[in-house]
Amino acid sequence: MVKLLEKEFKYYLDNQDELVKEYNGKFIVIHGIKVVGAYESELEAIKETSKKYKPGTFLVQKCEPGSNSYTQTYHSRVAFI
Repeated sequence: MVKLLEKEFKYYLDNQDELVKEYNGKFIVIHGIKVVGAYESELEAIKETSKKYKPGTFLVQKCEPGSNSYTQTYHSRVAFI
């Protein structure tokens, strides 16, 4: 069984060094194997990206060096503020 957003997270892991150089400290949005946005906050990333993409089809990831930024698993939210 394929896990939801596994492809997006793998893209982040495979390209983390390059992404950090460009987006360090930002919350990036990955849809498929492409960064489609970079934001100052997670909430802003979710709200803005949800205008274009269906929830559950994109990953919001804080872009930082090392593994501390991805030690927890997050699931897409269904309802938004």
